[in-house]
Amino acid sequence: MADADPTDGLWNWCAAGAVEAQVVREAVSGALQRPVTTLDAPSGNAVLCDVWHVGGDFPTLIDCYLTPDDLCEATMASAVAVRLGADLLLADDTLNPTRYVLAEPDGTLRAVHVDETETDDGTERRHVRPCTGSDPACAAGPGCSRSRWKPSAAPERPAAA
Repeated sequence: MADADPTDGLWNWCAAGAVEAQVVREAVSGALQRPVTTLDAPSGNAVLCDVWHVGGDFPTLIDCYLTPDDLCEATMASAVAVRLGADLLLADDTLNPTRYVLAEPDGTLRAVHVDETETDDGTERRHVRPCTGSDPACAAGPGCSRSRWKPSAAPERPAAA
């Protein structure tokens, strides 16, 4: 989850656009400053990284295993988004199933809501929109206003408290 605590060794992200697996692994390796390899070729202290593709606006799914426990996942996702030049979604710290943290190519991290569809190949994510506190998705699950990633005010109204 995207919180201030160190990770537990597993990161699940998805990237906008179809990004090749090797490009993803190189970006993760550059952000971590350590080797990253496939699940087929584990070695030493390498982070294992599985990459596959589904449909939707974020079709590149990324699972990283054996990640360092002293690094913040959101910080690493931000660094990888910068290296890829693509938006990344990662789970946030709420129980709201539509809420994510969006890591943008400029390094920005912000709360968003996403529509999801389950498929045989994996979850497809579409229609990313800012978490404003007034989005109907904010009411669908708990925690938007209790998150570290606070809702952002829409230009015409303040954020929910």
